[in-house]
Amino acid sequence: MLLLGIESSCDETGVALVESQGDALPVLRSHALHSQIAMHQAYGGVVPELASRDHIRRVLPLTETVMAEAGRSLDEIDVVAYTRGPGLAGALLVGAGVACALGVALGKPVLGVHHLEGHLLSPFLSADPPEFPFVALLVSGGHTQLMRVDGVGRYELLGETIDDAAGEAFDKSAKLMGLPYPGGPWLAKLAEGGDAAAFKLPRPLQHSGDLDFSFAGLKTAVLTQARKLGDELEARKADLAASTQAAIVEVLLKKSLTALDQTGLKRLVVAGGVGANRSLREQLNAACAKRKVRVHYPELHLCTDNGAMIAMAAAMRLQSGLSQASERYAFDVRPRWPMASLSVPETALPETA
Repeated sequence: MLLLGIESSCDETGVALVESQGDALPVLRSHALHSQIAMHQAYGGVVPELASRDHIRRVLPLTETVMAEAGRSLDEIDVVAYTRGPGLAGALLVGAGVACALGVALGKPVLGVHHLEGHLLSPFLSADPPEFPFVALLVSGGHTQLMRVDGVGRYELLGETIDDAAGEAFDKSAKLMGLPYPGGPWLAKLAEGGDAAAFKLPRPLQHSGDLDFSFAGLKTAVLTQARKLGDELEARKADLAASTQAAIVEVLLKKSLTALDQTGLKRLVVAGGVGANRSLREQLNAACAKRKVRVHYPELHLCTDNGAMIAMAAAMRLQSGLSQASERYAFDVRPRWPMASLSVPETALPETA
């Protein structure tokens, strides 16, 4: 079975082709991605209308590239998958519209996919795919969640952010320091030359006794410290960046280890854009090695939004019997779509031989 995946939830247009055979893990055959970062930099953030228009320009040429690289024709596609939500409504509509139009033209079924489930399952595309069950640290854009994952569609939320997410803390703190958009990668790069102990910044909810996150207070502390530095900010910017990153990473690390302790599981999956952060990976790897816990990540080039994760999630849902592709081409999108709605009760799971 060949699945074409289309991602257009925010500021990346992604298209990919995944092949699924029986119960074997689906395989990525080709993918292409266009980032809108350069276009949005002038505005300091994503402009939704511009994002939607750019998706329209990019999605079909990217599809042609993917098919050519895989050496396959559109007629060979069995299912067209697309991001149904969450995300920017206009951007989602572009991907959904193109996917359903392709489905009509080819006479093939379509399947809408949850963007965060795509991130959650993206490590299965790596050279070292995980096995169920595992604890997942999902750190993507405005989302920071810890989940117990027992299988496709079997998700238990353990904790989540109550305000700003980790990615937002990186980006907003970077903006306060005058760094370019998107701020997170710039802050991480600057932090490499700074002293992580230079400034004492808060670790919100680190000792709360639960697995929830909060990063809004950290952003305020960074603003306060930047104002205190005044004219010295430029000279101390690397130290402030390093201290900010250290605070975010420490909270993510401690909460993840607590989740592993509480569940008793020995496998951790880290997914989403923040999962590419080198400091986070180094500290998680070191801490988990001491506990004999396996850690899995997506490939670095698949940490950002991409079509491969959408095609993969669709393939795994179809394999598990939890979803069916449909030839109903009237579509809607879900800009707000709680991840909890995907969890399937044990009594509703397909029977296995």
